[in-house]
Amino acid sequence: MLGFKKGHPIRNLIKILLVLLLIVGGYVVYVFISYHRVPDNQQLEVKGNSDLNIKTDETYKILSFNTGFGAYEPDFSFFMDGGERSWAWSKERLKTNVNNIANFIEAQKADLLLLQEVDVNATRTYHVNQKQIYEDKFADMDSSFAENWDSPFLFYPVTQPHGKTLAGIITFSRFDISSSVRRSVPVEDTVMKIVDLDRCYSKSYISTEDGRTLVVYNLHLSAYTSDGTIADQQVDMLLDDMNEEYDKGSYVIAGGDFNKDLLGDSSKYFGVSGEDYSWAKPIKTESFEGRPFELVAASNVPSNRNADAPYNPQQFVNTLDGFIVSDNVEIVSNTTVDTQFAYSDHNPVEMEFRLKP
Repeated sequence: MLGFKKGHPIRNLIKILLVLLLIVGGYVVYVFISYHRVPDNQQLEVKGNSDLNIKTDETYKILSFNTGFGAYEPDFSFFMDGGERSWAWSKERLKTNVNNIANFIEAQKADLLLLQEVDVNATRTYHVNQKQIYEDKFADMDSSFAENWDSPFLFYPVTQPHGKTLAGIITFSRFDISSSVRRSVPVEDTVMKIVDLDRCYSKSYISTEDGRTLVVYNLHLSAYTSDGTIADQQVDMLLDDMNEEYDKGSYVIAGGDFNKDLLGDSSKYFGVSGEDYSWAKPIKTESFEGRPFELVAASNVPSNRNADAPYNPQQFVNTLDGFIVSDNVEIVSNTTVDTQFAYSDHNPVEMEFRLKP
């Protein structure tokens, strides 16, 4: 080999390097071959036996909460945000925190729940099925789950590989969900698609007593993109879809984690500059022009903290979570619930509303 005798140290070193190169190359091939997207317009299983219809002119509450896959306690920082951790602290702490989240949500007494970052089977969360925990807790409500991440085993960071992840978003309703569907939104076609989720939103159809339909959207849009237009395309697709349902005479509410600054410039409200964080871009308000929809985002406290370090009052915060409602829905109140980021890197957001007759 290259003129070196058998057993020569350089010859052996070259062999080792070639083996390592084959391993790394094989892993890269595995990651790209394993990548797939869930087909669009996938019908979702609806669980539960509610027979209640929603009424007009009655006040209801909807809550949206990115649960941070149960790991983001106040002392947690995440490697993809510049922090340290790639797994939850421990299986025991994770299960305790997920149960605390479930108990907290139950205490809010909401009629509709939109949860994001719910792990089903993931290395980072010790394979604890969080979806099952929430379904057991809210067994008296109808529910539908949409998968938005089924990743191959990621060997990064090397000291504690993030591993394999199966996760998604889940919608709960005190009312009868007649059907639910998953819509795949645009994602990047570059290598960035490997580290982003299989972004989507779900649509749940709820009958009303006046013979119409309330369509509830649960969403978790892209954060880590090299091309910001992808996130704008996701919002445009969502609004086009909502417009179609509205034109059919439906009431329409969307809620979740937009991964965009819904206040335009959260630093004006919370006093912490976000100029060093390229992902915290304002939502494109032009997309709403000429449409029968209103963006609803509270500014009483932030809904998100940057997870580059454990939570502290000087940390960059903003509002990424909120709602979009059609003009046949009256907004009674809207607030971000101040948990001091006790359970997640997000605070939950709530909205009280009425359907106009």
